Amino acid sequence: MAGPDRPSRGDAMEILSGFGFLTLFGLSALAGIALRMWLPEEHLSKENMEAVRLVTGLLVTFAALVLSLQLSTARSAFDSANRNRSLYAAELARLDQCLRNLGPNLAPTRQILSRYVAAVIASTWPAEPAPSVAGMPDTRRMSVRGEDAVLAGMLNEVGLAIDTTAPAPDLSPVLQRCRADYARVQESRWAVIEDTNGPQSGLFLGIISFWLALVFLSFGLQVPRRRVSGIVLAIGVVSVASVMFVIVDLALPYQGLFGIRSLAMREALADMSR
Repeated sequence: MAGPDRPSRGDAMEILSGFGFLTLFGLSALAGIALRMWLPEEHLSKENMEAVRLVTGLLVTFAALVLSLQLSTARSAFDSANRNRSLYAAELARLDQCLRNLGPNLAPTRQILSRYVAAVIASTWPAEPAPSVAGMPDTRRMSVRGEDAVLAGMLNEVGLAIDTTAPAPDLSPVLQRCRADYARVQESRWAVIEDTNGPQSGLFLGIISFWLALVFLSFGLQVPRRRVSGIVLAIGVVSVASVMFVIVDLALPYQGLFGIRSLAMREALADMSR
């Protein structure tokens, strides 16, 4: 469940995962260096090291392909989530405008819709200042991911009000447009809910991390005992660990350094209040 400290815990876990990747790859490289120092000289012959380089080249090529695909997938999923959230906000504002055009009889329904939007903002971004709308529900126990029963019930009330209203004959086309707008809002809502499920699984990321650890182990086994070689190896460790951190961060679209912000939803709420 989502409390006020939910995002801070999520951000802390992502930072810890980044340090975890850095530690894993760094220790793997150090283990390779230690293994090189421990092995007898005959095991470090030119023929043996050439065989190690061949295997390492295969691992590097495979890891580079997997990392590039994973980074592209994570970025694509994040951009899609950002577009869906902006579209959802725009459709909520359009539905409110349509209800406004139906006349003052739908004013209570518009209030429910405003409370709904305010509750979505407060529950999805608990670390940001919550909007103040009279009558909005308590969001401290609402889930950031997945469907929330209270929010679903509020949006269902809006749909029932639209379906049961009886406007003047000249407003019948407006009512039909409101029903179509409400249907689009529901579709966008489910798209936003699905976007909270990241494209990467923990098991898959664990397997990739294991592959990369083997790569750095082989690097440590091959590098000569010189300062420049150690610096270059450290740069490689930091670079790959940062890529893994970005992949994990992008997989959680509403948390972390690249998280989607609430600006679009707040603009929709401000438009409803005009």
